[in-house]
Amino acid sequence: MARAIWTGALSFGLVNIPVEVHTAVRDSRPRFRLLHGKDRSPISFERVCQKEGRPVAWQDLVKGYEYEKGRFVVLTKEDFAAAALEKTKRIDILDFVKAEEIDDRFFDTPYYLTPAKGGDLGYPLLREAIRDTGRIGIAKFILRDVQHLGAVEVIGDALTLSTLRFADDLVDVESITFPGRKAFKKQELDMAKGLIENLAAEWNPKKYTDDYSDNLMRLIKAKLKGKQVDLVSEERPRASNVVDLMERLRRSLEASGGRARSGGGTGRNRKAAGRRKGSSRRHAA
Repeated sequence: MARAIWTGALSFGLVNIPVEVHTAVRDSRPRFRLLHGKDRSPISFERVCQKEGRPVAWQDLVKGYEYEKGRFVVLTKEDFAAAALEKTKRIDILDFVKAEEIDDRFFDTPYYLTPAKGGDLGYPLLREAIRDTGRIGIAKFILRDVQHLGAVEVIGDALTLSTLRFADDLVDVESITFPGRKAFKKQELDMAKGLIENLAAEWNPKKYTDDYSDNLMRLIKAKLKGKQVDLVSEERPRASNVVDLMERLRRSLEASGGRARSGGGTGRNRKAAGRRKGSSRRHAA
């Protein structure tokens, strides 16, 4: 098992369960560095003062908040220390809320919680209690000197911790203009619904792959061997002469007609989604 990134206790009420936090996602995309095209040497970046035009050493740097264009308030290490919260080693569950009440936009990065020494009894007890009640624990914790809001959930035999965005982090949906209910025809709505049913399938995250990264790795491996690789594009042709909505719906239905429908699975999925809104979508990957 990979090394834990945080060790402490999961706390609710007067109960403390020793736990470890492990990352639940990984960046599998290829990484690149900038090179000098002439000799392929890596490029270094310097911290240059915009006023003097000369490099500045690390020990001469300070942090500033730009309160208006070109004007800054400088904060020292002592200022940051004064504003810092107590560095507790606890994930403090404040509330247990219904899963379906949390908007998916709040969820950010998922982590796995594993029992640490002394947590083998309390861990499964809390896990099954959360599972049976269908609620999610809302917690606060300090990770890398920053306070986070988090959600404690159950996925299979695991307790998971997902960082949550604070309410102020979300753009108010009412600040953006969306089209209202237009006077579309019932036939158009029926055809659109039929197209959705034709494309209905069971959720299988392994079905959806990062084609761009796969192509990049094929190119990289071919270049290492001094070969060339032909990449076949699966982009669907788009008819530029189809302008009528009904005609586009009709053609889409014809194109998707050969796909098998998921016999009866859609209703079961809707019931599961009602019990745990969005949880499987967030964590299945």
